[in-house]
Amino acid sequence: MLVTADYLRPGDEVDEYLRGAGLETVYSPMIGKRDPSQLVAALDGIDAALVANEPLTAGVLARAPKLRVIVRTGVGYDSIDVEAAARQGISVSNLPGVNANAVAEYTFGLLLAGARRLVQSASGVAAGKWPREDGHELRGSTLGLIGYGASARAVVPLARAFGMTVVCTSGLRGPDVRFVDLPELLSTSDYVSVHTSLTDRTRGMLDAEAFKLMKPTALLVNTARGAIVDEDALVAAVRSGEIAGAALDVVCEEPLPDTSPLRGVDGIVVCSHLAGQTAEARRAAGLRGAEELVAALDGRARHVVNGEG
Repeated sequence: MLVTADYLRPGDEVDEYLRGAGLETVYSPMIGKRDPSQLVAALDGIDAALVANEPLTAGVLARAPKLRVIVRTGVGYDSIDVEAAARQGISVSNLPGVNANAVAEYTFGLLLAGARRLVQSASGVAAGKWPREDGHELRGSTLGLIGYGASARAVVPLARAFGMTVVCTSGLRGPDVRFVDLPELLSTSDYVSVHTSLTDRTRGMLDAEAFKLMKPTALLVNTARGAIVDEDALVAAVRSGEIAGAALDVVCEEPLPDTSPLRGVDGIVVCSHLAGQTAEARRAAGLRGAEELVAALDGRARHVVNGEG
């Protein structure tokens, strides 16, 4: 079996678990971009794969005839062509909720940093300046959650502890949350935090029209998927003052290219896709991913996302 998550290594507890289940492990860590031909080579002779955010396209999968099981060491699986996998009889699983607490805490880190302009202050001091701009308190403000999965639900008690009102777009229901449609959420929220999955419906959902609905003092936080936000429209909205700014942990192309319009925009902070990456969440993801992989090979997968297994 192939392991591509860069935090899993030969001899660690995940490796011991997999080898104890009778599997031979092969490691090919995903660091930065990888050419499809390299991924095809890594999958040669592989029966099962425990993967990070690898671009497992239909073309790549077609050249991996032995592959039977794919397990994502996280929640999102938009990098995998799940329909192509299903056609080949490949079971694809994810790990719902595995890093929800990590993402929720990180979301609040971005909210606080944005509200108090912490990054701008630290950057200014590093540049020899002494910035003294006013920030904003979270207490008494409204937080809008786009999506109500495990990470969004974990945000709610943190928001309540800070004295925030929470609204959400999802049709699901939960305590301490008021559910509204997207236009109302955008127009009434002081902070908008994205927690939905990337689908054909949500791709580019936060576009120029969406930003026009938001308050000029509003801050956008995205810890979900970069392509949910129209980056050119976001840059235009921040520069024109339609919204106050954005804190992005995810972008359309990662790592962020030198030519990205997001670079050098006052009010937009981009981080390097770290929301779910804590020592605790990674350990849980590794172990749960290994358990799911072994179960899937035995026909007992619990979190299949493509109807196979």
